[in-house]
Amino acid sequence: MLHKLHRVSALIIGTFVLFHLANHLMAFSGVARHIEIMELLRRFYRYPLVEIVLLACVGFQIASGVFFIKSRWGKRVGFFEKVQALSGAYLVFFLLVHVGAVLAGRAVFNLDTNFYFAAAGLNIFPASLFFYPYYTLAVAAFFTHVGCAIHWLARERLSVRARNRIGTVFILFGFLLGITIVLLFGGIFFEIQIPENYLATYR
Repeated sequence: MLHKLHRVSALIIGTFVLFHLANHLMAFSGVARHIEIMELLRRFYRYPLVEIVLLACVGFQIASGVFFIKSRWGKRVGFFEKVQALSGAYLVFFLLVHVGAVLAGRAVFNLDTNFYFAAAGLNIFPASLFFYPYYTLAVAAFFTHVGCAIHWLARERLSVRARNRIGTVFILFGFLLGITIVLLFGGIFFEIQIPENYLATYR
């Protein structure tokens, strides 16, 4: 039962994450376009009831994820089973830090947690030394975790070779997408002017 609830919660969070990452890629069309799309999406996911459900799913996902990691670690055999636990552990860390930071940004620092909120840490040294791997690994961990889940769920339908290929593609894609997004937000593709009130949180 706990596994099923974990998957349902993961599906809800995963749907939000996919839209969130797609929104990030819209920054290739400019920061203004990214923020425009984010404002449209916020009409749905910041609707009070939807936001409460999302936050509840995040809390449940963290708690159930920690339980699965601790209870099954010694029973995991093979690369994908162990990587699933490792990626899950990183996602627990990221969700705690990132969701906490976003809520604090809104409630404590009175900041609009938009493109500039995420980009600020990537554009100021030495904070960038933390945020480049932090965001890259988050995206990589998300797709790795999904790929490992598919690897396990398809064990009775696909050959080991096919499952390994699928899992590997998800892992590689996650790292590639993560690197692309941090370079985009880090101002590698075009110059980004971060407002002072965002930079001030790191000074």
